[in-house]
Formats: sequence, structure tokens, C-alpha cells
Amino acid sequence: MIRRLLLCTATALAVALTGCGAQAKPTAATTTTTIPAGTSSHQLRSPDGQQRTFGVHRPAVQPGAKGYPLVLMLHGGFGTGTQAELAYGWDDLAEREGFVVVYPDGVDRAWNAGSCCGAPQRDGIDDVAFVVALVAQLDGMVSIDASRRYVTGMSNGAMMAYRLACETTLFAAVAPVAGTQLVSCTDGQPTSVLHLHGTNDTRVHLDGTTGDGVAKVTGPPIAEVLAGWRQRDHCAAFATTIAGAVTTSTADCPLGRTVEWILIEGMGHEWPGGARSSTQLEATAVIWDFFQQHRRAAS
Repeated sequence: MIRRLLLCTATALAVALTGCGAQAKPTAATTTTTIPAGTSSHQLRSPDGQQRTFGVHRPAVQPGAKGYPLVLMLHGGFGTGTQAELAYGWDDLAEREGFVVVYPDGVDRAWNAGSCCGAPQRDGIDDVAFVVALVAQLDGMVSIDASRRYVTGMSNGAMMAYRLACETTLFAAVAPVAGTQLVSCTDGQPTSVLHLHGTNDTRVHLDGTTGDGVAKVTGPPIAEVLAGWRQRDHCAAFATTIAGAVTTSTADCPLGRTVEWILIEGMGHEWPGGARSSTQLEATAVIWDFFQQHRRAAS
């Protein structure tokens, strides 16, 4: 079920939630920035009662008239928000381009993305409600442009990004990396999607067969996932280009939306261009370029 009303409900919680000791204000329209420039650590009590943590990197530049664009970066399984911040290069780009990056921490280093992963999935942790509450709290702490919210994630974080795309209308675009979609998206609303994956990924197989590793991820073939989004967004057929090891398939959609798939020959289960990457493609820059092209219309 699409959680359109959750953000409004969660906004009411923002006044009572704290981050770095600062009291949040109820709406972005009246926000006085209480988040310092640079990286800072924050907490909130999720709607399920758990105390959750997240990091925020705010650039030194002031926001535009509508507020900062927001990028939510979801770490992979066994990762943390701090690990993702150090590994993927978002902070430097945020300083140059003037957007806010948020690095939430999953419960027990994982996200409940549907049929995966770890304790959050086994215990039924409502990570969708957590993210909705997090966005509401941020709206009271720093000026955010509601039409320019984006989410990306690695592996289990990519699976969670897909879940957020299917079950909320918070984000103008999503960019899953080395993950798959593990929830029904029957009620999913049109959203721009950029998917990045390596042909040699043995943790999340392109064909949907059971992957290696602790999670043993089994899901629909990636081509099927992207075909579903192309249909949901009422897009034209994919147009494909090949440049060396990189194959890019792009479908143009009404209202400026896009569904795009970047397949990297020989790459394994990794963030392209990240700290442990074997490829020269800089996923962070590519994802931000994609995000900049998309805004979400007011609901």
C-alpha cells in the first residue's frame, strides 16, 4: 500500500524528535537550519519505538530558494552510514553541487527490503516508516526542496531503495546499485529509476537465481524489474548504447521521467568507482547527473 499519508503523520513527530540536541520545527517552510555545515550525527525515535541513528552532510553553501536537494544514501548489508559516507564519495560532490546527503543506519547493519535481509527482515522492522519519519524530521531541521528528494543504495540498501520507490511517493528518482526489487510493486507510482549492476555479480545474480553470501538473495531477473518500471512509467522501448565495458539502456518516459540500466562487463558486487571498486566508472557522479534531471511534481 502506498504510504502517501505517512509523511504528513510523521511530520507531526518532528517537533519531538532531536538531532544533535537541536529541536526540530514542524515544516520546511519555517525551517531555521539547525544542522551545522559538514558532517553531524543525529537520532530519532522511529514510529515502531526504536531509537535510530543517521548522519547528515550539509554543504557550506546556503540553500536555494526552495531548499537543498536531498540524497539519501543507504548502506549495504553489514555496512553502516559512516562506512557508506567514507566509501562512495558523496560528501565532496555535495560540497561542489550544493545538496544535503543523509546516511541512515539500518538495524543490526541491514534493512528490511522485503525477503531480505538479516534481523530487520526476520523481526519485521518497518524501515519504510523509519525513512518517512527521517524525511519529516529533516524538513524541520534544514530547508529541503520537496521536489528534489532522491534515494540510492548499495546491495541490501539498493533493495531498500526499490522498496521505498514502490511504497512511498517521497522521491523523484531512485538509483539502486547491485541490488534487486524484493517487494510487490503493484501500487508503485511512476518514478525515474537508474539501475547499475555488474555482469559478474555473484551476490545478486542478473538472472534472479540464488546468489552467494549469507543472504542467499533470490529475486526476479533484473531485466524483469526494469521492464516493470518501464511499464509503470509508460516509457518508450529501451535504446541501448555500448562504450567499452559499459552498456547503457535508456527508456524515455512521459513528464520527463527516465528508466535507465547501466550494465558493466566483468564487474562484481561493488559500487562502481568506490573505495574497493575495480571499475573506472564513477557511479556517484553518474547517479547525481541522473538525479539532477528529475523533479517530483507536487501530489
